Amino acid sequence: MASHRRPKQTSRARVTVLTATAAAAVAISAQAAQAAPAKQSVKSVKAKVDALYEQTEQATEKLNGATEKQERLQKQVEDIQDEVARQQSDLNDLQDELGTLASAQYRSGGIDPTLQLFLSADPDSYLDKASTLEALSTKQAEALQQIAEKKRTLDQQKAEAASKLSELDRTRTELGKKKREVQGKLAETRTLLNSLTAAQRTSLAAAEDARSSRGNERVDLGNDTPASGRAAAALAAAQSKINSPYVFTHAGPDSFDCSGLTSWAYAQADVRIPRTSQDQANAGTRLSMSQLMPGDLVLFYGDLHHVGLYAGNGMVLHAPHSGALVRYESINNMPFQFGVRI
Repeated sequence: MASHRRPKQTSRARVTVLTATAAAAVAISAQAAQAAPAKQSVKSVKAKVDALYEQTEQATEKLNGATEKQERLQKQVEDIQDEVARQQSDLNDLQDELGTLASAQYRSGGIDPTLQLFLSADPDSYLDKASTLEALSTKQAEALQQIAEKKRTLDQQKAEAASKLSELDRTRTELGKKKREVQGKLAETRTLLNSLTAAQRTSLAAAEDARSSRGNERVDLGNDTPASGRAAAALAAAQSKINSPYVFTHAGPDSFDCSGLTSWAYAQADVRIPRTSQDQANAGTRLSMSQLMPGDLVLFYGDLHHVGLYAGNGMVLHAPHSGALVRYESINNMPFQFGVRI
């Protein structure tokens, strides 16, 4: 006869465990939802990107300065090494002469000078030779001492230049690390930009476009006249590079950073100006905004890490930042410091 059993009742303990598990799952889901980063607004993303661009330009201008100093010091070291080599050659020649003289003195040095005079068939000739020998010895000794002292001075200069080069190498290494750090931040920002919706990316691109005027036909530069022919030539050269890409440490002819564009432009006008924005700030006469004329340099930010060319009617022509092209932009879009007339 079949045995009829009632279904096994779920124990109170089992119900409690299942309830607790479900509650925990709900709690974990809630915590995960809270931990998930909220979608950032276009405004906050743009602020982060702008800050990273500024940090990158600061590092780039410092790297440009260190590179320029290193090249200048390298030339100084080479000049010093050439001078040391010439002086060493002179010293070697003098040492050979003194060696020959010393050999002659040694061969005759065993006889007392008074006896040599007594035995000489021509005392007057002996006295003349002795006087000449003494004069030559004194002159050669003085020359040797002078060259030795100069060599010591040159050796000190060489050591000083080598020390400076070593210091600059360390600085460049440090700046390279900083540059890579900034590039890492830019990569993070690109990832953040890619997380935006299509509508947000369109809005961000529109905000960037609003800062610039793409192409000469869209820009009203007014009727301002350049202060000089070289300023006009520099501005014309820079205008020929509109839409060229911004690239770190580049100074033309196909890509530029900010000071690379201005230094290249003036080079086309046969005027050499320093490579970095901070050095360009001291390359001429400083101007207020109301004094600016086309072709003048325009410096921005408190540490002067950005520079462009005044184009007229309140517009600046510059290489803005990574990912951007050489373009016109309102002078009011950045914190103006002063202008410089070359």
